[in-house]
Amino acid sequence: MPLVTITVCKPKSLLFKETVLNAVHAALVEAGVPETDKFQRILELDTENFRFDPHYPDLHKNRNQDFVLIEILWSVGRSVQVKRKMLDSLMKRLSEKSMNPENIMVCFKETSWENWSFAGGRLLHT
Repeated sequence: MPLVTITVCKPKSLLFKETVLNAVHAALVEAGVPETDKFQRILELDTENFRFDPHYPDLHKNRNQDFVLIEILWSVGRSVQVKRKMLDSLMKRLSEKSMNPENIMVCFKETSWENWSFAGGRLLHT
């Protein structure tokens, strides 16, 4: 179960947010996540509360106020190949929507299966 957190600068249109959310979910599904496994949130912050370097590390094009930080918390065990497939799919989808891939940062966070309680306090994977 990936838990996706997307952080952006205010204000962003519904279309902008939907574009990112849909692209992330489609890329996750393509990488093997079930279609119905959709848990996403967007944090829309004032510029003074969201700081990022416009160039790090040697970008082809500088980041701007459309910078998107995508954090994906999921269970440990996915290979580098799966992560690359997911990233390739995501960048392709966002590029097709005229978003600059240099403005997209993705951070994978992994946790063990016993750290998920999907509902009712039940630990299904223990």
